[in-house]
Amino acid sequence: MANLSSPPPVPGLSALADSYDVVLCDVWGVVHNGVTSFPEARAALRAYRQGGGTVVLITNAPRTSHFIVEQLGVLGVERDAFDDIVTSGDVTRALLAERGPVRFHHIGLERDLTLYEGLALTRVAPDEAEVVSCTGLRNDLVETPADYEAELAALAARDLPFVCANPDIVVERGHQLVYCAGALAARYAELGGQTFVAGKPHAPIYDAALERAARILGRPVARERVLAIGDGAPTDLTGAVRQNLDVLFVTGGIHSGHFGPVDQPDAGAVHRFLDTEKLGARAFIPGLRW
Repeated sequence: MANLSSPPPVPGLSALADSYDVVLCDVWGVVHNGVTSFPEARAALRAYRQGGGTVVLITNAPRTSHFIVEQLGVLGVERDAFDDIVTSGDVTRALLAERGPVRFHHIGLERDLTLYEGLALTRVAPDEAEVVSCTGLRNDLVETPADYEAELAALAARDLPFVCANPDIVVERGHQLVYCAGALAARYAELGGQTFVAGKPHAPIYDAALERAARILGRPVARERVLAIGDGAPTDLTGAVRQNLDVLFVTGGIHSGHFGPVDQPDAGAVHRFLDTEKLGARAFIPGLRW
């Protein structure tokens, strides 16, 4: 593995492609920003696949992969840019299914309720719940975790398990940073509550993604032949390092303010950031391109 605290810049994915059979690519911040997709990123993934590589998108989206494929299409991401997709929502469904019939309190957008369809779950009021399932804030354009303080404290006081469907703390939607379910899960843990998190940086989503890649290739995948691509230190980089996977750090995402000009990040600033975070990368790039 080559996760280095002082990684070199690379001009594009093509500089690394021959060393890897599989790419596990983050979506939000790398392929799109929630408003528009990035043409160079789409082209890079298509070129990698045309060269024989396998691309599995791996995202902390709190919805099932079917809905994310549809969303990607709306944002202009061509279907030939990836082989498969694994979402935090997919893994969350598996975690909830293991609990069997249960009464749950949902925190998040009403549209996210499709996540629970077909499971032996009953949505109830907070005081009747046996488990909390959080897909995000109810109005992430204006709310912050502070708006949930009383609700989270009351749930934590009852020692209810908190299943987080999106470990991201924030994402960039267009040019606005918005809070995600991970921010509420972090506060719930601070209040003494027990949390269960399915997505990056935790192992279940990587296990699922590597299983999909092996199924596509028809053989097991050696980890040294897998490259993770992502922009988030707490999720993408941490997850890759924990899984002993090399990572291509996209500096132009949520941490771009640390590195100077977005298109020409300062290498020293990147290295200092990784050193502070106690993380490493195989290489870095401002935005995914071929």
